[in-house]
Amino acid sequence: MNFEYFTPTKVVFGRGTEERTGELVKEQGCHKVLIHYGGGSAVRSGLIDKICGSLEASGISYVMLGGVVPNPRLSKVREGIRLCREEQVDFLLAVGGGSVIDSAKAIGYGLANEGDVWDFYDRKRTAAGCMPVGAVLTIAAAGSEMSDSSVITNEDGWIKRGYSSNYCRCRFAVMDPELTCTLPDYQTQSGCVDIMMHTMERYFNLSDNMELTDGISEALIRTVMKNAKLLKADAANYEARAEVMWASSLSHNGLTGCGTGGGDWASHQIEHELGGMFDVAHGAGLAAIWGSWARYVYREHPERFARFAVQIFGLEDNGDPNALALAGIEKMEEFYRSVGMPTSLKELGVESTDAQIREMAEKCSFFGKRTVGVMKKLDASDVEAIYRMARG
Repeated sequence: MNFEYFTPTKVVFGRGTEERTGELVKEQGCHKVLIHYGGGSAVRSGLIDKICGSLEASGISYVMLGGVVPNPRLSKVREGIRLCREEQVDFLLAVGGGSVIDSAKAIGYGLANEGDVWDFYDRKRTAAGCMPVGAVLTIAAAGSEMSDSSVITNEDGWIKRGYSSNYCRCRFAVMDPELTCTLPDYQTQSGCVDIMMHTMERYFNLSDNMELTDGISEALIRTVMKNAKLLKADAANYEARAEVMWASSLSHNGLTGCGTGGGDWASHQIEHELGGMFDVAHGAGLAAIWGSWARYVYREHPERFARFAVQIFGLEDNGDPNALALAGIEKMEEFYRSVGMPTSLKELGVESTDAQIREMAEKCSFFGKRTVGVMKKLDASDVEAIYRMARG
């Protein structure tokens, strides 16, 4: 299939690279920076001080806005837009993981466009630009440092929506794997699932895929699975951290979607509503619903799931794609459990009522205005059935 591949982000990878932040911002011709970050860990670790020193050494002034939470909030985005306008900020520096980067991108949309920034996420308008964004990555998971997307949660109704455009792509991404070594294991493993799922969403499709793209995707998934287990045993393993961090960027910069027709993405859309309502870790939420989604749709293209089982888990092709597909799904769930990830809503800690399931399904379908997925087009009733299967 025809495709476009655009990855303009400059990557600076390796130990101590955060010390180059000032020079990287200066290369952009900017003069005042918003340092946007999450909780107190970036401050306690000394990373924020290090970045402030690097900016000062390059003659760049800055203001700071912390407090970004997982499933980043629209209220914080609006706070950032107001602050940046008051302070005449001309560059946004996200220090953190996907939530912080997504929040910075949304602030960038709000600064570069008139009106309410939520309009873009609510599909009411199309952005015409974005204030430049850079990232210093502290969590390998979302791949937002090289992607064209951001996801924001609106507290009014707890609606979680994504918006994508090339305007928001980071100008640079600083990636020091050492900065991820102190992450709690649950956060590390949740990130690994998110990385894998960014590739798997593109992998599961109805296209005649390019062999090379499939091979890259399969190698990336196997690499993350291997290193997730290594990090389970030794959280400070630098080589494993580096492999996972680079995989995070490659999984969501478009590389594994070349020639696939864009992929499925139903699992992400279904999890977005789960995250919006119950505020769960994104990767863990994906693990909790993926098996139910896969069992619901695999009959549409069992050969694709069968290839996945053979290439990822080394299962023998027995000539029965349906049986092989189911075996591969079970193997994936076994892997999730082996690294402490849930495979049901119950294991995720979510006790959902029937009314909550119906509400999430309605929100996922934009209240009947869309279907999700490519393997099988899913309406609200299909999504509701998947949530029910996933209860555990």
